[in-house]
Amino acid sequence: MVKVIVGIDIAKNVFQVHATDGTGATAYIKKLSRGQVLSFFAKHAPAAIGMEACATSHYWARELIKLGHDVRLLPPTVVKPFVRRGKKNDAADAAAICEAMVRPNIHSVPVKTEEQQSVLALHTVREQLVGVRTGFVNSVRAHFAEHGMVVGLGRGKLAELATMRLHLPDRTAFAVDILLERIHALDVDIARIEKKLIEFHKTCEESCNLATIPSVGPLTATLIVAKIGDP
Repeated sequence: MVKVIVGIDIAKNVFQVHATDGTGATAYIKKLSRGQVLSFFAKHAPAAIGMEACATSHYWARELIKLGHDVRLLPPTVVKPFVRRGKKNDAADAAAICEAMVRPNIHSVPVKTEEQQSVLALHTVREQLVGVRTGFVNSVRAHFAEHGMVVGLGRGKLAELATMRLHLPDRTAFAVDILLERIHALDVDIARIEKKLIEFHKTCEESCNLATIPSVGPLTATLIVAKIGDP
């Protein structure tokens, strides 16, 4: 028996569902609230379900797989060509997902495990904090440069600048001190995240194997595992 093909357009509150039968004809079209999705598909016969790979899609994919469905996450770029011209809305997107599901040579995105997503969350927050820290470091350098004090690039030179703060006007020194405090706090938080990542790395065989490659350290290895999983 050919499985029904279901396209789901994920949203914050209302999900649009479009299903086709084995002949490609529309089987049903529904709108489901967030709270109705799992209860609806718990009673649904096993289906081939497609969704665009986007925020929250991995969570929904895992939950639907638990209910016995075959779930594929499709890159938005492969779905877009099947959206009917002039019909860009949730219903059209769900129908386009159905269309893309049956086309040959459409590659899906592997569904991430909860563990992968948790590791990726650590990397995402670390990247954000590093970006904020870089902005603060550049700001400190700029304040010193305004008073003729310049050192070479790199965070290692920050301590050298800090020793020159006595040569700054009082108000500028006060402002710089606040930035230096924030940088120190960020250093602590980034180190805490890196400790968590290294703990995961030591328990993950795939990550340890990746780290045997020259120039690949624990942080890079754990990021590859989180993003790709099984290559």
